[in-house]
Amino acid sequence: MLEFKVEGMSCQHCVAAVTQAIREQDASAQVKVDLAAGQVLVESKQPADVLRAAIDEAGYTVVGAPVSGA
Repeated sequence: MLEFKVEGMSCQHCVAAVTQAIREQDASAQVKVDLAAGQVLVESKQPADVLRAAIDEAGYTVVGAPVSGA
């Protein structure tokens, strides 16, 4: 499980956009978004840098390095 700290998410549209961006990289990824904490938890076979790039390309900012094993 990877934990990303993400800035710029404020609504359910943001949740859907981030989830879709990740699932475009790995259709079977498990994604949990916590808007209040600005946190995205991902269980995926894709490397963290691929997932980070997908979140960035969706228009959100990943802050710092992802935490593994969250």
